[in-house]
Amino acid sequence: MLNVRGLSIAILWVLTAAVSGALAQIKGIPNQVLKLNEDSFKEAKPWVVWYFMHESYSKEGIKADLKAMAENGIAGAYFTPIKPATNPPLYDPPLPTLSEGWWDMFTYMVEQAEVYGIQIALFPNDGFATAAGPWITPDKSMQKIVSAEAYLKIDKKTKGAKIDLPKPEIIEGYYKDLSLVAIPVKKQFRSSVSENVQVTSSYSEDISRIANPENEEHFITSEPGWIQYEFESPFPMNSLKIDWKASNYQVNRLDVYASHDGEEFFKVTKLNSPRMGWLDWDNGVTHTLPATTAKFFRFVYDPAGSEPGAEDLDVGKWKPSLKFNAISLYEEPRINQIEGKTGEIWRVSEYTKSSDVSKENILQSKKAIALDPSSISGDQITYSLPKGLWKIVRVGHTSTGHKNETAGAGKGLEADKLDKEVMAFQFEKWYGEARKRVGKELADKVLTVYHIDSWESGSQNWTPSMYQEFKKRRGYALDKYWPVLAGYVVDDVETSEAFLYDYRLTISELLAENGFATLREKAHEYGVLFTAETTAPVMTGDGLSHYFYTDKAMGEFWFRSPSHDKPTDVLDAVSGGHIYGKNTIMAEAFTQIRMQWDEHPGVLKPVQDRNYALGINNLQYHLFTHNPWMDRKPGMTLDGVGIYFQRDQTWWEQGREWVNYAIRSQQLLQHGKPVRQIAVFTGDEIPRRSLLPDRLVDVLPGLIGEKRTQRTYERLENKGNPMQKVASVSTTANMYNPEDWVDPLKGYAYDSFNPDVLLNHAQVRGNKVVFSDYIAYDLLVIPANHILNRQGKRFDYHSLKGLVELIEQGAIVLFQELPEQVRGIPNKNQAKEFKSLLGRLSSGLKETTLNGSGILGKQLGKGQVYVGAYAGESLSELGVNEDVIIDDKRNEHISWNHRRADGIDIYFVASSDSVQRNAKLSFHEVRSAAYLYHPVSDRLESLELIKNQEGRYEVELDFEGYQSYFILFSDSPQVSAPTLALASEKEIQSNWTLELKGVEHESISLKSPKFWTAQDNEEVKYHSGEGVYSTTFDAAAVESGQRVYLELDQVESMAEVTINGKDVGVIWTKPYQIDVSDFLKDGKNHLEIKVVNTWGNRFYYESNFNVKDKKIQTTASSKFLKGLLPSGLQGNIKLVYYNQAP
Repeated sequence: MLNVRGLSIAILWVLTAAVSGALAQIKGIPNQVLKLNEDSFKEAKPWVVWYFMHESYSKEGIKADLKAMAENGIAGAYFTPIKPATNPPLYDPPLPTLSEGWWDMFTYMVEQAEVYGIQIALFPNDGFATAAGPWITPDKSMQKIVSAEAYLKIDKKTKGAKIDLPKPEIIEGYYKDLSLVAIPVKKQFRSSVSENVQVTSSYSEDISRIANPENEEHFITSEPGWIQYEFESPFPMNSLKIDWKASNYQVNRLDVYASHDGEEFFKVTKLNSPRMGWLDWDNGVTHTLPATTAKFFRFVYDPAGSEPGAEDLDVGKWKPSLKFNAISLYEEPRINQIEGKTGEIWRVSEYTKSSDVSKENILQSKKAIALDPSSISGDQITYSLPKGLWKIVRVGHTSTGHKNETAGAGKGLEADKLDKEVMAFQFEKWYGEARKRVGKELADKVLTVYHIDSWESGSQNWTPSMYQEFKKRRGYALDKYWPVLAGYVVDDVETSEAFLYDYRLTISELLAENGFATLREKAHEYGVLFTAETTAPVMTGDGLSHYFYTDKAMGEFWFRSPSHDKPTDVLDAVSGGHIYGKNTIMAEAFTQIRMQWDEHPGVLKPVQDRNYALGINNLQYHLFTHNPWMDRKPGMTLDGVGIYFQRDQTWWEQGREWVNYAIRSQQLLQHGKPVRQIAVFTGDEIPRRSLLPDRLVDVLPGLIGEKRTQRTYERLENKGNPMQKVASVSTTANMYNPEDWVDPLKGYAYDSFNPDVLLNHAQVRGNKVVFSDYIAYDLLVIPANHILNRQGKRFDYHSLKGLVELIEQGAIVLFQELPEQVRGIPNKNQAKEFKSLLGRLSSGLKETTLNGSGILGKQLGKGQVYVGAYAGESLSELGVNEDVIIDDKRNEHISWNHRRADGIDIYFVASSDSVQRNAKLSFHEVRSAAYLYHPVSDRLESLELIKNQEGRYEVELDFEGYQSYFILFSDSPQVSAPTLALASEKEIQSNWTLELKGVEHESISLKSPKFWTAQDNEEVKYHSGEGVYSTTFDAAAVESGQRVYLELDQVESMAEVTINGKDVGVIWTKPYQIDVSDFLKDGKNHLEIKVVNTWGNRFYYESNFNVKDKKIQTTASSKFLKGLLPSGLQGNIKLVYYNQAP
């Protein structure tokens, strides 16, 4: 029973328990404490991403791969053929994708997968991204809007004559007209492209080529300096366009100066870079600047003040340098950064400033004449325009040209992701064909998952149904706004920007409803699960909404690769999965930019645990590369990318214990539902995605804490542009680092939520908001302006209405600032009601104090609304108590996650520190029995908690380096068991021998274990593989009521223990202990400790020394090896005795 005055609970140590047979990997938790679901073991098993490189396949290798997966507890594999054959081929004969030989091999693979019980997931195409193939013709491919313009002077001679039309960009030989508009203008607007511009600079290089937008040779420099354009007569600049072949951050933050005489310059503005994702090269950037007339324009580059880079500013991650192809200046105003605002590219930009735009140069829709594009013949049209000067704007669509670039023979154009029929067609051409080839019976058993991998096919902004869909969804037609899609301001800035938001919103909805919904429908038609990774920051849209259509959500995290890590991908998957009620949140795990051959479970565990704490509960190991050779090790790799997790890994057999740790952890992390207190609104901007905690410092500074908030501001200030080098890759040092954001809200946990779940999947229960009948949130937080929502005070009418309705039904909502303006073009009734909604929120607000934070607030209906940045350290006065407080809110090393099911609460806690530390944890609520579970050793013990003065329940825990636990609070009756207390320790003092497998050497005698890398024999020193340390020692028989543990000092990298010829188990992470009680005997005991290291030492040896007997055969590079790494066993070996007390 729970003693609430002292919460005194007898300490329990459960070594065996009755669980539901072979269905559960967890044997240390009895059913009385936690009854797992019947399929929990199967659901918790991890998968691998299974790459087949360069058309290299062998039946022997496939069979060996699948056997190894099955033996190590792997549930399934994502089949991923990558790249065409090399010349000469790596493996002969190569099997090109889709050839008959390839299909025969594919069928064999599926047959063998059934034999070994391995499930197979298929991507939508050859390669891994995104959905493409040779069957996709240009008209079925991803489409984009293109445009061109020309001036036409109509007089008596030209009236009624054929009009020569400008030609927009044509890709893959495909183009269709959409609109042809003639707009009367007073003059032909000037541009630097058509004028004689003298280009000079502070650089020694002649860069006059940059005045030509067709220039193919980029200019690059890392030195501060200036570039100057001199015109023959004063030039009225209102916009400029930067062209490039590869995106660049620095060119989008140039200081722009002007001068009338070339001597005295005045500042016009500083360019402000859009937020850009990692595949941003489909177009340059248009900037609208304050209308300025001058003869000289100077662009000044200074890297000082640069941002440190982020997932949404990928080009800012690298060493500052200026790199571009051309800069073109225009008199005519344009929509600021139009390229992202049409959805052609994933970008987030500032609104165009009305004050920057020359009003007399804005195009007027009422004066425009729509010409019939169907009358175009041979790029000409006959039309009788009135006399005067006309601007002809031609708008059409063409293919984006994107292909599944990682494919082999199955490469082709990317399918139209906004078209239902095309997506269904794509599904059948790849997955459907695979089912036909292997047969329905076998496919039903093995081909069980259809998966969209990371989005790498760019964005698109047109589809054949767009015109109709836009009108149906937005309530007005596109007709008058065609020139806006070409970049022009029509009528006024506000209307043009509002239209563009509506247009991007339509793209986002079609992506979800026509793209992802169709793929789910097709997958379910065949009884197959549909899963997907994130779409951001590549495809314009809502980065969360597609998870509504998946059966499981999936993100990705990287290992030791800050240049490529994707912390927001993880939060997108976690938040998207949570708000749409998906229990399993997967992650492509441990992707690595450059394999260093020192990777082993002990160094991977802290990254794994940190992501478990974020909400990931199923790993897909990246990666397992098919090795077609049976006699080459390490063999095939993904060109050295990822971790080497496959059958020829030195520690593969011992690695099963690492997989067991994952399975046990994932069984618990999939049980019940997540517990979250806070939901943070993404905002209405498109594109949108979840918010990292550093984006919350302005709205929740009190919860984040002064120290971390100040550190964030200093990091973003990025003084001196400090750099870092990881795996020989140099990046800015001040990027967001997930390691710095353990327990970000100091006892509270949050998800991000989007407008879709707000409007279609939210209900209020009491004062909590429940999304998708899954998680109940105590508080909704609405940030104001932030980096991904630069117009944070603008709200879609529907979103504001949804929020107000939730408040009136009982929700508690915190706005950083009150909404001010509507987003998009509402109808008259919506515009009127929007003002009414603003009034309902703002009227009657009064100053109040919550947990020391001055804030505005009031009751609204049954709920409460608050306005302001929340500076309090707690939400307790809102009735929202901290779930778990660690080290009195000073915690920066212990990450945690909380799930709840009927009768039990499950907390995962993990140390991110490499050294031992103690932590004090306090919980707001507990149950009648409390337990501590060790997932590494499958061991359960009880906890004793003390109720403190604040009414919280405290416990202190010791964490070894990177150690993790589960804390269980159960309603079930306390399970009685004896306690264990440290009795004594005994060092094993005897002589040891060391023998290395596969190395010819004399037996090595040691007085105590030493790393074999300390030996003089180079074959021994640089050995990669197994080494066995053995000794014989005296021990007394284990007494009744006693447990004995073997404790190792230093292990590099994993140790497999055998006593008296019996397998004890594997030691792979701290604490380096294992229970040997059932293996010791009275008298002499023989101990063998088999240690395995990584391939790194041998690989380094053969790459840097003249070695005759070479053993390493691999496609990976040796460039990133670290040198000689400590390997083996070293230090004191002890027996640790514990007594059992009644």
